[in-house]
Amino acid sequence: MKTIRLKNMKIYAYHGVNNHEKKFGAEFQIDLELTYNNKSFISDKLKDVINYEELYVDVENCVKENKFNLIEALAEKISNDIMLKYTVVESSVVRVRKPFAPIKGIFDNIEFEIVKKRNDYE
Repeated sequence: MKTIRLKNMKIYAYHGVNNHEKKFGAEFQIDLELTYNNKSFISDKLKDVINYEELYVDVENCVKENKFNLIEALAEKISNDIMLKYTVVESSVVRVRKPFAPIKGIFDNIEFEIVKKRNDYE
């Protein structure tokens, strides 16, 4: 098995429960981890691997083009979109962080993680 990780993608978007979040937006941080099995390291050809830039753009578009109240729903959408498009992926882990969540308290960020397996889609 092979693993690709895109860590700490920072994307400005308009997700949240309260009106301030929906109007002014905030930074969201996303980690994506995909495991797959193919011959990419044997062929050394870009066409045989998951293109990192394309993957980043797919995540960025998903985050920017949709609006959710909850980061849980956003993580679910990212995960589903990736698993449906990249059929060689056996499992995915998506983490969505909201470093400036409007709640009382001292914290680095709020994070939600979702794990999906290929057999979740069969």
